[in-house]
Amino acid sequence: MIEWLLLLTALASIMAAIGVVFAIAILINFARQAIRGVSRKVGNVVPEEVIKEKPKMSKEKGEGVTFNDIFMFMIAVPLVLLWVGFAGFVIHSGLNDAAVLEQIEGYTTLIAILGGPALLIIKDALDVWKQEQAEKTAFYKVKAQAVIDYNDAAQKQHQMIESKAQEQEHKMEMKK
Repeated sequence: MIEWLLLLTALASIMAAIGVVFAIAILINFARQAIRGVSRKVGNVVPEEVIKEKPKMSKEKGEGVTFNDIFMFMIAVPLVLLWVGFAGFVIHSGLNDAAVLEQIEGYTTLIAILGGPALLIIKDALDVWKQEQAEKTAFYKVKAQAVIDYNDAAQKQHQMIESKAQEQEHKMEMKK
């Protein structure tokens, strides 16, 4: 039994560490984007590479930090991390302290209250990911069809050039 407790404790610690690393990575990325957006809005000197960038096809990609970005990083991400962290804490504490098991109904109620919005946020994030994957798939299908069409047209053109060359060769032989 003690071995299982140690294993679960180690697993909970590892998951907490992964969650913290993930949260830090998200915050660093968000800060980097926010700083990049602020420097462009303030009028700082922009490197030539940025100026020479191809125009973006989508308005969404050209926007800086939006209200939804701020909402996600200020409300949604901490809520999901709090939910996962609190659930892990309850499991860890419940395995080590019998008093937690006596109050488990209150803890599960709190986990459920936090879990409702957290699960909706996770579901929406997965829906956005699915949409991005569908867009990538559609793009690659169009790209593949364009390559097929190009190769077909190139082959027909090559055949036409050879045919015209043979016709010209036959005309030249007939004139001799």
